[in-house]
Amino acid sequence: MCDVLRAEQLTVRRGTEVLFQALDFELQPGQMTWLRGANGSGKTSLLRVVAGLAQADSGRLLWGGVPLSQAEDYRAKLTYLGHANGLKDDLTAMESLEFLTALHGRPYRPERLRAALGHMGVAHRRTLPVRWLSQGQRRRVALARLALQTADAPGLWVLDEPFDALDDAGVACVQGLLVQHVQRGGAVLFTSHIPVAPPGIALQTLQTLQLPGTTGAGKA
Repeated sequence: MCDVLRAEQLTVRRGTEVLFQALDFELQPGQMTWLRGANGSGKTSLLRVVAGLAQADSGRLLWGGVPLSQAEDYRAKLTYLGHANGLKDDLTAMESLEFLTALHGRPYRPERLRAALGHMGVAHRRTLPVRWLSQGQRRRVALARLALQTADAPGLWVLDEPFDALDDAGVACVQGLLVQHVQRGGAVLFTSHIPVAPPGIALQTLQTLQLPGTTGAGKA
């Protein structure tokens, strides 16, 4: 089967509070889905479940028709970027990107790392410690992971507020990467608190706050 992510009757709780329940959705290759919902409605929790960093209280996730725990290629095709950048303050921007790619099992040659930082507009900061970078520059360094993958086999990108701390030029740059990824057959599930309209993409929406037996997928 093709690389389709499917959620069936997912329910996630925080303590005794139900964040969302009976959530069904499907994400296919070449599709971009904007995960929306009020603060505290479980958006980050859902992304962490999709990324395999947390477990749903009930329901299941399938990748190509196989439960995530049994899908041997899922990790290799998943790129997860959390709300935190995951950078080390004492490392340079270049070293931080190198560390992140190695940590996720995708090391790249230095020239590709420099090119990715250049694409994100921070190549001139590559030798500076992360602690000296602005919040927007740190986000650009973290997002350079996406720029690195433009020539790789497309997979699933799970992104928590990728536009956070970016200026207009940074937002446009990241949207361009998302469009390119989807047009190559990749899939994207992301959250954003700012309006986004990737050109040429039929953007889907997904609401986290659900009633039992309903589905949250729809066109934006």
